[in-house]
Amino acid sequence: MDGCTVIQQCIDSMARSGTMFMQSHVLILMLDGQITFRHGKQSHVVRKNEMILLKKATSVQFEMMGDAENGDIYDGTMICIQNELLKEFITTAKIQTPQVKDIVKTAVHPMDSRLISFVQSLAPYYNAPVTINPALLKLKVMELLFNVAECSEDAFRQMLQLLKPVKADIRHVVEHNYTNPLILPELAYLSGRSLSGFKREFQAIYNMPPAQWLLGKRLERAADMLKNTPMSVTDICFTLGFESPAHFSRAFKKQYGYSPAHYKLNNQ
Repeated sequence: MDGCTVIQQCIDSMARSGTMFMQSHVLILMLDGQITFRHGKQSHVVRKNEMILLKKATSVQFEMMGDAENGDIYDGTMICIQNELLKEFITTAKIQTPQVKDIVKTAVHPMDSRLISFVQSLAPYYNAPVTINPALLKLKVMELLFNVAECSEDAFRQMLQLLKPVKADIRHVVEHNYTNPLILPELAYLSGRSLSGFKREFQAIYNMPPAQWLLGKRLERAADMLKNTPMSVTDICFTLGFESPAHFSRAFKKQYGYSPAHYKLNNQ
């Protein structure tokens, strides 16, 4: 829908691990197996008939594995939750939204029979011979939101917080996320501030603009990765959020006097 994947199913019989960067809010619903997410010091295990909501602009490590009692099958569904659709849902459903004063922490929630049946109802669409109409996709996501709102108060309160994040400590946000490929508006969102408010408070704390601080920290991290990992210059460039290898190379050479490739060659 609008050029982006809205609903995605993964069925596998092999354990897998890796890193996911959330470009939108994602609700993950498990029918079989389990998946473990790690972000900083936080760790969450989502098992059969459970769900978790991960907010956008965060990077998480994951480990997925099947259920040994069910042929090692892993069956999980990811559904993207866009702010615009969430706002439309609240208006359409005429839901009275309580004021969210405290941070609703990421947590694992049980799915009731309605949510389980909803996920199962998506199965026929994955192998449909024709492209699914975007209007139908929108209706299915709206149906999901109705089910979550009525079946899991805690999960829905976390969704409401997505629309207006509670302010978080700027130091915590930037220190834990500078290695992720984030742009300033995304960091401002994670901190619960407008972009202008984020820049103003950041300047007061660090005595420099956030763009300058981020560049310096990412170049430090790039130097460490070039020296201590087998990753290529290009992979390091995009992992740390540089716009292009050429931009990365210019900035790195200005900071360290060598191109990234030359620095890597001399330090291994």
